[in-house]
Amino acid sequence: MEQSFFINNRNKLSELIEDNSLLVMFAGSAPFKTADEKYAFTPNRNFYYLTGINEEKIILTIAKVNGQISETLFIERFDPIMAKWVGATISEEEAYEKSGIRTIKNIDEFEGYIGSTMNRMPIEQIYFDLERQSINTPLNKQQIFAKDIKEKYPHIIIKNVFNQISSLRLIKTEDEIKNIQKAIGVTKEGIELMMKNAQPGMKEYELEAYFDFTLTRNGIRDKAFKTIAAAGKNATILHYDKNNSEIKDGDLVLFDLGAQYGYYSADISRTFPANGKFTDRQKDVYNAVLKAQKAVEEAVKPGVPFMELNEICKKVLAEECIKLGLIEDEKEIGKYFFHTFGHYMGLDTHDVGSRSIALEEGMVITNEPGLYIEEECIGIRIEDDLLVTKDGCVNLSKDIIKEVDEIEAFMANR
Repeated sequence: MEQSFFINNRNKLSELIEDNSLLVMFAGSAPFKTADEKYAFTPNRNFYYLTGINEEKIILTIAKVNGQISETLFIERFDPIMAKWVGATISEEEAYEKSGIRTIKNIDEFEGYIGSTMNRMPIEQIYFDLERQSINTPLNKQQIFAKDIKEKYPHIIIKNVFNQISSLRLIKTEDEIKNIQKAIGVTKEGIELMMKNAQPGMKEYELEAYFDFTLTRNGIRDKAFKTIAAAGKNATILHYDKNNSEIKDGDLVLFDLGAQYGYYSADISRTFPANGKFTDRQKDVYNAVLKAQKAVEEAVKPGVPFMELNEICKKVLAEECIKLGLIEDEKEIGKYFFHTFGHYMGLDTHDVGSRSIALEEGMVITNEPGLYIEEECIGIRIEDDLLVTKDGCVNLSKDIIKEVDEIEAFMANR
């Protein structure tokens, strides 16, 4: 992404926060796995969205006082010994080139900066990214610091900037869409390699390995999320990820996977017969799911409430399940379809943003109906990534085959 992208993001955010405010954002750091080994680092996505920097421990501040904006980055001091062991940390020049922020200080100056700013500026509130997934999630460094500020400066109002950033991230720029398309392109290549090499008798993880190989071959070091490669009954478990069972003759294989490119995700699901041929029953269930997916895609356009798409999806699936003899009343659909039709997608696979609003041009959403019939060992999900346009939508993953005849033809000509 170009430097201008991150500058524009900060400018838009600065317009949304109140005057006489300070915003503090942390890049995060990788936790220890065991002994001296850490988990792989990935930047806090909101921090990355504002800076373009993917290095740990860095801190961003934006002060808005009397309508004037001042931005500061705090980076680690250069350590020549650690540089020999693990490589040099980001320099001031590199930090500026990525972010466009001119005032750059060392992290050991951060606390002094906070104290000085609080003393000499009329700061009335401080914004932090206080996102929490659950009440029991441990506090992160940013949340701990916010708590510390509140104790030391009880007159200061602590505000959560998460929703403001989320609203900005909902609408994708052309460059963001290009990154998503690149991620989808690599995902398509991986899917085709998996299908080309699928055989009954394989382990699910053997099939997954072909996708991993494709990502590595394309220079991609991280997946959008943990791959689901589920055969037979395993495919009826929504987030199955053990991927360690044998694929049997007659099994359908459901995979839900995605590459990540420039921190932007692809999220694709396809279901295919391991032996290359759907049974009649499998085909009927598959086409029911496909019918629901097409109905949702046809309904996507600006102004449509996000959750209205879920009702469209459920209604079609319910009608089809009655025809399939699975249920007698549409209200019973929850037995076989127990998730929503999709979600936002972008810097996070399950991207940020309110689901109680209407679609707008520039949003990217997934479209992923499914049916999960445990008693028949049939689990089917078909998922595409859609870009909302002025008059409707564009299916960004339309080139990944999904019609029954396309899949059987591809499998027959491997």
